Amino acid sequence: MPLILASASPRRRALLAQIGIVPDTVRDPGIDETPLPGELPRALALRLARAKAVPQAGAFVLAADTVVAAGRRIIGKPADAAEARRFLALLCGRRHRVHTAVVLVAPDGRRGERQSVSIVTFARLAAAEIEAYIATGEWQGRAGGYAIQGQAAAFVRQLQGSYSGVVGLPLWETASLLRGLGWR
Repeated sequence: MPLILASASPRRRALLAQIGIVPDTVRDPGIDETPLPGELPRALALRLARAKAVPQAGAFVLAADTVVAAGRRIIGKPADAAEARRFLALLCGRRHRVHTAVVLVAPDGRRGERQSVSIVTFARLAAAEIEAYIATGEWQGRAGGYAIQGQAAAFVRQLQGSYSGVVGLPLWETASLLRGLGWR
């Protein structure tokens, strides 16, 4: 059965390839990712992954969403360099959580869901380090304003949980869903 990845993220495609999975189709779900009033990070990640997982006849549909949070505060994708700078300043020297939800819909309508929560601890960063990172442009389009698989790896003092979940697709959970619902 074909596998559709409901995500335009090249990182999710690369993570799937890492475990030998190449989706037959990739589609950009193009949904509004604005949090609802009072919505908590874990609930937001799951709601967005569910919204992306639109069933399609004759195919498995895999969707995911990643939300970075400092406490209850959702740290989204920065709109510009100034916002990315503020996000990094907020995260430096402290722990934050990365919530990633994965949803798989089988051709027969069965649905499986998993969530991964990782705790990332950033080192204290000097203003010059933040500016150097902003200059890379790596923060663009990234939840929390950073890419752990890129130069921001140098900021991570500690990681508890799923590295691949922080990148954008927890591989153990994803592989479990695919096996559980009978893909391949």
